Amino acid sequence: MNSNEELINTFYTCFKNKDYKGMQACYADNAIFSDAIFKNLNAAQVKAMWEMLILKGKDLRLEFSDISANETTGKAHWDAYYTFSASGKKVINRIDASFEIENGKIIKHVDHFNFYTWAKQALGITGILLGWTGFLKNKIQATALSNLTKFMNNER
Repeated sequence: MNSNEELINTFYTCFKNKDYKGMQACYADNAIFSDAIFKNLNAAQVKAMWEMLILKGKDLRLEFSDISANETTGKAHWDAYYTFSASGKKVINRIDASFEIENGKIIKHVDHFNFYTWAKQALGITGILLGWTGFLKNKIQATALSNLTKFMNNER
């Protein structure tokens, strides 16, 4: 395992152990993060996002695999199992992550997953009927960013 594969393994091991501080330490001060729900987060936001998700995700469980990396990039697969708090519905989110790494830290992290598949599980009939629309995706993104901002402002 090379050093960048070790970094990614450390990140997901910390995540699995609900050690958000360990996860945060894997990011560079200028890191950015994006996925289907959280777009273009800066380092402070992504660090807070993982803390928020771990602290609020009471039944969060994850499995990770297929870690590979070279001198500047890496990838991994992970599956998240949790109850979506807004609906109380169980979710299994299958995610492929890509990383850009510099000086032993993650500078760019992008998680790829099917939003419609997620929405159907997390929102039930609403997700089935509207999960494919930009309207619902934009609403979920806005709500998630609002929740993150409140969390960062200690409105926990």
